[in-house]
Amino acid sequence: MRGMQLWCESNRALGVFTGCTMEVMEPRGDVVERGGGGGAARPAIHIPGEGEGRWAWIGLFGAELWFSFYWLLTQSSRWNPVYRSTFKQRLPQRYENDVPEVDIFVCTADPIIEPPTLVINTVLSVMAYDYPKEKLSVYLSDDGGSDLTFYALLEASHFSRHWIPFCNKFKVEPRSPVAYFSTTSQSGPPNAINKDEWSTIKKLYEDMENRIETAVKLGRIPEEVRSKHTGFSEWHSGISSRDHHSILQILISGRDPTAVDIEGAALPTLVYLAREKRPQHHHNFKAGAMNALLRVSSEISNAQIILNVDCDMYSNNSESVRDALCFFMDEENGHEIAYVQFPQAFNNITRNDLYASSLRILSEVDFHGMDGNGGPMYVGTGCFHRRESLCGKKYSKGKVEWKKEIQNRIDDRTSNLEERAKALASCTYEENTQWGKEMGLKYGCPVEDVITGLSIQCNGWKSVYYNPVRKGFLGVAPTTLAQTLLQHKRWSEGDLQVLLSSYGPLLYGHGKISAGLQMGYCIYCLWAPTSLPTLYYVLIPSLCLFNGISLFPKISSPWVMPFLYVMVAHNAYSISESLHYGETLHGWWNEKRMWMMKRTTSYLFALIDTVLKLLGISNSAFVITAKVSDDEVSRRYQQEIMEFGGSSPMFTILATVAIIQLVCLVGVAIRVVINSEVGFLGALILQVLLCGLLVIINLPVYQALFFRKDKGCLPSSLKFTSVGLAILACLITLY
Repeated sequence: MRGMQLWCESNRALGVFTGCTMEVMEPRGDVVERGGGGGAARPAIHIPGEGEGRWAWIGLFGAELWFSFYWLLTQSSRWNPVYRSTFKQRLPQRYENDVPEVDIFVCTADPIIEPPTLVINTVLSVMAYDYPKEKLSVYLSDDGGSDLTFYALLEASHFSRHWIPFCNKFKVEPRSPVAYFSTTSQSGPPNAINKDEWSTIKKLYEDMENRIETAVKLGRIPEEVRSKHTGFSEWHSGISSRDHHSILQILISGRDPTAVDIEGAALPTLVYLAREKRPQHHHNFKAGAMNALLRVSSEISNAQIILNVDCDMYSNNSESVRDALCFFMDEENGHEIAYVQFPQAFNNITRNDLYASSLRILSEVDFHGMDGNGGPMYVGTGCFHRRESLCGKKYSKGKVEWKKEIQNRIDDRTSNLEERAKALASCTYEENTQWGKEMGLKYGCPVEDVITGLSIQCNGWKSVYYNPVRKGFLGVAPTTLAQTLLQHKRWSEGDLQVLLSSYGPLLYGHGKISAGLQMGYCIYCLWAPTSLPTLYYVLIPSLCLFNGISLFPKISSPWVMPFLYVMVAHNAYSISESLHYGETLHGWWNEKRMWMMKRTTSYLFALIDTVLKLLGISNSAFVITAKVSDDEVSRRYQQEIMEFGGSSPMFTILATVAIIQLVCLVGVAIRVVINSEVGFLGALILQVLLCGLLVIINLPVYQALFFRKDKGCLPSSLKFTSVGLAILACLITLY
């Protein structure tokens, strides 16, 4: 997924502890104060000499300039925030039975990382939308080409005959079976629900879940099941996840009058697709899967509205379709809306948001600001699209006709339809076409969603951000530090590639989208480069402290007041904002910790990989974030114990930086205690404070290095490596 989990440090993650930047804003973005750092305050009165750390000071001043520039970009998300609401109860009054058909795309790629039970719960949740079922078509794209996923979907198609009428009858929320039963299992069914019916449907679900999990555990489908459905014949001994023909099965056909639930009502169309893959053809990851779905669905249902969700983002609000249609069918501005983006939200966030995965500032502040500047970016999941805009059509004014023309395919047999649609999912279909360029999702970038949304907006379309009180979709946030850092590496690397490509928001968007929206995109496109000044600010003041070199004003100097003001005012505002949007004080602190960790690891490696790609040394790869974890990892996550559990270059940097801070702070303390050199602290007090705060931030790293014995700690080899590198860095600065 972007399935954008996207994380935003803009607007409050600049100079949190050092006072390098600050912002205090009214709700609509009026700037009250802007503070400068040591490098910004001292040039008018003093430039250090060679022996006073001149080059360290110049580098710090350069970091300040970058942070100031980046701060200006972040203001675009505060200029004109837009907050929207809908009146979906009016839809049937105005349009009666003329509401449009909706195609729903669910994407999965690996049955191990994304278990089939997780996938079908998302599928069942969108099949049960509060919307005419004959106007819903659900497509599952299985890029893993797994017969286990197909088997799970087949089981879900049978269970849906019971689940959908149960949801309709009792107005169930949410409509993901596992999410619903997990909230009611302890207390039992609500008073409005018949207990016998509730117990029956729960038993049916548990039986289905057990059958699927047994098949996954054994790695094969029961022979009695395989013999009953011809679809399993598509899988033979010569097939693999990376080398197979197109597999397309219409499990429920909306054209079949016998496709009804247990009460005789129509069921949504349900389609399984595993597009063709061959080793000699590049498959373009999720973007390629989405484009194959676009073509296949145009042959089967061809709905004007498309919803795409990641396989772990189940529907949490059964009326989300009607909410989205309120924007598309608006009589004044609906014709210019290309997509309606819902926020990414997660159902497994710990109380204090250990890994800062909630994306609160992005969803509650930034995207509302982008909406006011022309529309939010597309984040790859939880998004309703107008088909024609997604297929590359430029915006043109005119009334939209929602009544679909009757296609002359009523007598088509399902087998004939499947054969025709299979050809559209072949790996050679896109050769010498505009797919991936001017049509569909764009290729060549790890964040295909962002670059596609930008292209749609540059074609003249607008987008809408809708953030209801009851979230439209809930997903699974990373439960380990490695997953979090890897996810942000992919995002920041992809965003930087967008900036450096022909689709860069500054050049490509010039004259096509507003300046505020261009700046809004650049906030994320510059995540990776911001790693360098951040790493500099984290390391150099502490190393200079170790050598007794002052980079900030003395405590007795009047110039120290701006620094103290910035530190207090910025963090006071940041805390109040976090508390306002539902975070705890501990959660705010975790956010600051993750801000530093991501900028010194994920974003740094993203910058390095992007440079290597530009030099032709390496290629970008699409990495799927794991959606499950073992019981011990889950237990530690719920206890909010940070999970390391291995060795990696990112962890080496984290540990080395942490040890450097500790060595520098201890070195100063020893100098004061043993040599009684108290006087020199007056010129170093801000550096002592900065280094001390960094030590406190890194407490989980020290615990993982020296005290923890569980499997989530850091290995001994990394301990010796990081200690050695830290001591070497400190010794080098002495000479």
